[in-house]
Amino acid sequence: MRTALRTAIATALVAGVAITPALTAGAAFAADGPSAAKPASAPTASAPAASTTTPARTGAGWIENWKAKPGETFVRDQVLVTGSIAKIVKVGPQHHRAYLYKQGQIVGTIDADGIAAAGQDNGEFFVLNADGTTHNWVGNSVIGKPGLYRLADGTVLELAKKDGRYGLQLVENGKGGGFKYLTGHRSVLTFGKAVVVLEQGGSFAAYLPGSAKQGAPQPVEAAGYVRTEKLPNGAQAKIFKVGDSHHRAELYKQGQRVGTVDADHRSEAGNDNGTFFVLHADGTTESWFGNYLPGAKPGVYKLVDGTTLEITKKNGRYGIQQLRWGTHGTGFTYLTGPRGVFGFNNATVVLEYDGGFAAYVHGSAKQAAPKPVTKDDACTVVTTVGVGAGTGAELTMSPNGPTATFHDAGDDKQVFGKLDRNHPSLPKNAGVIARIDNPFSATPTLYTKFEGGSAKGSTHAFPKMPKGCKLNPVKGATSNGSTGTTGNTGVTANNAGQTTVIPKGGVAAGAELGTQDDSTALIAAGAGAASLAAAGLGFVVLRRRAASRA
Repeated sequence: MRTALRTAIATALVAGVAITPALTAGAAFAADGPSAAKPASAPTASAPAASTTTPARTGAGWIENWKAKPGETFVRDQVLVTGSIAKIVKVGPQHHRAYLYKQGQIVGTIDADGIAAAGQDNGEFFVLNADGTTHNWVGNSVIGKPGLYRLADGTVLELAKKDGRYGLQLVENGKGGGFKYLTGHRSVLTFGKAVVVLEQGGSFAAYLPGSAKQGAPQPVEAAGYVRTEKLPNGAQAKIFKVGDSHHRAELYKQGQRVGTVDADHRSEAGNDNGTFFVLHADGTTESWFGNYLPGAKPGVYKLVDGTTLEITKKNGRYGIQQLRWGTHGTGFTYLTGPRGVFGFNNATVVLEYDGGFAAYVHGSAKQAAPKPVTKDDACTVVTTVGVGAGTGAELTMSPNGPTATFHDAGDDKQVFGKLDRNHPSLPKNAGVIARIDNPFSATPTLYTKFEGGSAKGSTHAFPKMPKGCKLNPVKGATSNGSTGTTGNTGVTANNAGQTTVIPKGGVAAGAELGTQDDSTALIAAGAGAASLAAAGLGFVVLRRRAASRA
């Protein structure tokens, strides 16, 4: 009978890669199940160390002395693949126990009370189900890291780690069926026909009852896998192509999956404590840390490349538009979810539900958070003119008056000095003539003469400030604007305490989505964007149906 049983069990022997045993050989097959595994007691008698005599097999730990305990009904002896013996007893309708003996000595007890339990000994697995049925095999194991794995029958499982515990879920058609997490040092899980033993360290083994094809789980990438990117905070983004103009990124942090960003015909973004990840529908990405202005209030802001943006709020939703030429707005686009992605010139901008926003300027060595534009900034305009002798002049007009900066036309290196209200002309020893005429007026001009003799100089008007902008008051000016003369220009200050207003966009605040200039903005995001991170688990996704644009 025992020979026939050994022959039957031997058919289950399969090759595999053994994982590190959870226990030493002297405590093999100890299991985690409904009841903790009971370690075997040491033999009651042994020969002296110097003796070569075989120890007397008289203790309760030897198989010859085994007896069923009160409440147990002996079911059968089962010879395992490697020759160990399992004495299986019935305790209740859905409660069976197995006493495991190796080389005649008890090495562990497996108790399946209501759910299956398993033991492992140097790569040999023994699973006892609550109804008394068993599975026994060698190998078919893998040292697991979070990711996807394919079993010998094609079943795809995903391994993940949450709160320090590993778990597995079945993946079908790219969708998970829900994770089953460890409840102890070892758990028995079933997925279809597959019986899986999951270990505390993430290693797991799989057995396919009745199948001639066996093997260790193989790491795989999901269909459409494109690449893996490392983010500035050390997280990883696995990017998959779902279809035309549709890509998905699965985000992992410290081996744990923390979210998904789904860019379906529009750009989407995630924010993990200031680390931004943007996924575009074509699969391209941007990621950066910082450049973030949290909780920005409605107003005008400028990016490091000079792009001017206006933030507004309507019916509880924030919107954004670009301002061109200081006053012309391209039209507000309002958030339809917690986060939106926009493109303005060379910048990718992420706008949050609370008005905070971050920007990344492509190709720029200088990166920084958007800065609020003051009333003076909003009214400042700049132009550059050539003034002769290979010299250019940058003419700036603002509510604080005109400024002229001279530079070499070849390398932009500044030459001479800077002219403004306080220093409206170059000194005589400069060798050239350059001055600002009417520096306190709204229409100043720059006069320059770089050649001697009877040659005429040239005059250039400063650019006009946008409509609605006026000069700031000059300290010391009277109510009628009269002051003493300034410099050697013979002009008088002309200011009477006027105030400056922030110019409004050419499109009134509150314009709907379809009114924006599509040449400057990406499609607004938010439909599948990731929410703000909580407790370090960033990029958690808020999934909704995509909002349509006009």
